[in-house]
Amino acid sequence: MAAPFPNLYTLRKVAESAAKGCDVCYKPSSSVLITPDKKDFFYICPAHLKDRYFCTPKIDEDAVKAKREKELAEEKERLVKEYQEKQRKKKEKEKEKDKEKDKEKDKDKNKEKDKDEDKDKSKEKEENQKNSGGETPKQEDEPRVFELKIAFYQQRLQRKRQAEAAKRDRERASQPNYFPSVPTEPPRK
Repeated sequence: MAAPFPNLYTLRKVAESAAKGCDVCYKPSSSVLITPDKKDFFYICPAHLKDRYFCTPKIDEDAVKAKREKELAEEKERLVKEYQEKQRKKKEKEKEKDKEKDKEKDKDKNKEKDKDEDKDKSKEKEENQKNSGGETPKQEDEPRVFELKIAFYQQRLQRKRQAEAAKRDRERASQPNYFPSVPTEPPRK
């Protein structure tokens, strides 16, 4: 008999007000593991997700690769823009130098502009360093798909089967022909 649902669970978060008892330790938890087809779900503490004897994270290699390629493309685009900006500023400086030769008074003003531009460049570098190097790992970097260990998966399957059996029993009991009818004839002697 095939399993009614796959052994892949996605981590979802619910509101703190909707927290229910963890399936393992019964403490209130707002983390839920749910199958992709939504046939099975249960509340679980985040600490249990790190337990290698309970579940193992499933890493989608394609998604990780696509994310890495996207980051590289963004970095490349940013570097190209910076390079083009530097080239443009360099051309502007060359034009300004030509003008400086003509006017001595403008020379002092241009030095101040150069200092301002240098300050702007240093600020941009600091911002870029903050953006690229100072990032903390996001919550998205945590694994979101898990595979339960076989003992816990079998336990989930057993609970599902028991729930289905109880449902069938309730449906049968509600049918009129489930219990025998009262005899209509008098007893024989």
